[in-house]
Amino acid sequence: MTEFKVRDEGPADFAAIGALIERAFAGKPYASGTEAAIVVALREAGAVTVGLVTEADGRVVGQVTFSPVTIDGMPSRWHALGPVAVEPGRQGQGIGGALIEAGLGRLRAMGSAGCVLTGSGYDRRFGFRNSTRMRVEGYPAGDFFVLPFGDEAEGAVAFHPAFG
Repeated sequence: MTEFKVRDEGPADFAAIGALIERAFAGKPYASGTEAAIVVALREAGAVTVGLVTEADGRVVGQVTFSPVTIDGMPSRWHALGPVAVEPGRQGQGIGGALIEAGLGRLRAMGSAGCVLTGSGYDRRFGFRNSTRMRVEGYPAGDFFVLPFGDEAEGAVAFHPAFG
């Protein structure tokens, strides 16, 4: 297995990130087909709080994006995780986990109150759990997860409009 390095994304990575996201989500039943466009829209809106890539052999083989969320329509110190993508041939090698851990560490260091995500719940291994106090309107409670870095907030969470 080739070693990999997690680092900040930069403009020179943007095309590779878009292509990687397309490959990673292609044919997945949970994919909307808009994942790469979401990342572009977040960047264009200046709404990427943390954007990291994993590099191996001089290529981008993984990426993760964290962006701010609102609670009850107000800005918050909470952030959303996603999308996260790993090169299909490199999945299961710890790349996604390393990206998520590094990103959560950055959020904590910058004073974030916590992180949220929607999905299947595989991220429970990072400490995410279902919430009894926070929710996303119109989204099943069992598919919404929170990771408070202190006290959990209460209210309706809204992702950046880039998520459409």
